[in-house]
This record gives sequence, C-alpha cells and structure tokens, in this order.
Amino acid sequence: MENYTILRQFADSWMLLVLFAFFIGVILWVLRPGSSKTYRDTADIPFRHTDAPAPAQGDEIGAPLRGDNPAIKEARS
Repeated sequence: MENYTILRQFADSWMLLVLFAFFIGVILWVLRPGSSKTYRDTADIPFRHTDAPAPAQGDEIGAPLRGDNPAIKEARS
C-alpha cells in the first residue's frame, strides 16, 4: 500500500477516536469542579485597575474645559 492510503485509513479510524477523546477531555477539564474561581479571576483582569488618568497640571477636577487652557492640545495644525 501507498503511504497516503495507510495514513488516510489511520486518520479515518483511530485518529478520529483519539481527537474525539481529546475533545471530551478538554470539555471535562473546563467544566471540572473548582475551575470557576480560576476563570472568574481571569475574566476580572481588565477591571482590576480602574484608576482614571491624572488631570493635567492646573486643571481642577470638574472644571469646565475651555479653549484658552494651555493643557488642552488641539489636533489642528
């Protein structure tokens, strides 16, 4: 037999079973008891540091922005 035929028969039979067993193993690993805490902690990573950017020097928090403020840079040139 050719190599292609042998590999094709292997892929159609045993490799299909191996990959299916791997798939079931991954599903069981994800849904195992105790894993939800790990996944919840990982999902909260973007929300750990919620610090707002510091205001520019001379600006007061809550003060209205005016056009004559030198800390504001315009995109126009």
